[in-house]
Amino acid sequence: MEATVAKTGTEGKTWGGGTRPFSASYGKMMMWFFILSDALTFSGFIASYGFSRFKFIDAWPIADEVFTHVPFLHGVPAPMYYVAFMTLVLIFSSVTMVLAVDAGHKMQQSKVAWYMFFTIIGGGIFVGSQAWEWATFIKGDYGAVETNGGRILQFLDTNGDRVAIADFAVDIPGDRVTHERKNGVWHYEEPVTLTTYNLAEVQQGFLANENLLIRTQYLDENGHPTVLSREASIEKLMNDGKMVVEGANLRHNEYGHPLFADFFFFITGFHGFHVFSGVVINIIIFFNVIIGTYERRKSYEMVEKVGLYWHFVDLVWVFVFTFFYLV
Repeated sequence: MEATVAKTGTEGKTWGGGTRPFSASYGKMMMWFFILSDALTFSGFIASYGFSRFKFIDAWPIADEVFTHVPFLHGVPAPMYYVAFMTLVLIFSSVTMVLAVDAGHKMQQSKVAWYMFFTIIGGGIFVGSQAWEWATFIKGDYGAVETNGGRILQFLDTNGDRVAIADFAVDIPGDRVTHERKNGVWHYEEPVTLTTYNLAEVQQGFLANENLLIRTQYLDENGHPTVLSREASIEKLMNDGKMVVEGANLRHNEYGHPLFADFFFFITGFHGFHVFSGVVINIIIFFNVIIGTYERRKSYEMVEKVGLYWHFVDLVWVFVFTFFYLV
């Protein structure tokens, strides 16, 4: 039986071979390969986050109680509002990128430049917003006490509202110095940065305010953090309290389990680096559009290739936003 062989350039064949298979240039094919490999990387990160959250489901922080800040509205509870704003900005920047690519196909230089400009502005707003969110997350809002077992104790009043350590801790006169690496074991047992109040000041302030209770990071059967009675709160704080924690870093986290902060910094930071890189690349492409580089080439394929990358980082954020903030 004679074998059928597809000939290069044969009309009607799906695969024509040559230097532009499926009418895709080498650069566009390589961009798709990069996107595929990067998608697998992000999938691994999100899957790891999901496994860790499932393992520590009874001690995982609730996103609505962590991401409640909006710039210039300090103290106003607005859960997830600013994160939703960041998401909308990034989605709209993806729309302007689509319009830039379409204008490039029509060889409309001025429209490509304007749409690229709007895309850059949107990406810049997102990166700046993420930097502000990081700063707020690191600084913290209420403060907490970490136990000897690494658990987090948060403070409430009898109405169930969060109370900041600064609102009840007493000032005990004494010399306090910042811990330094030369102090050896002391340096590793305590946080490197000096907290506003030490454990003794928090304990005395808690005892002096009878309307305060302690909430642990563990969730009850209804999915809410467990609140201890006044007597149990005093016993837990006095006997098991180890150190004061303000904000979050890679070792300590006032919001709950330390892995929550680790994944937050790693996943959102990795995605933020992608967005920042995309903004830089878009700026380069934007100036090339302005000086007419692609007009002389009679092709705006570079705009299309950077558009593929930009749509990818937008799509990744949709998954990060869904699994990290909403679920």
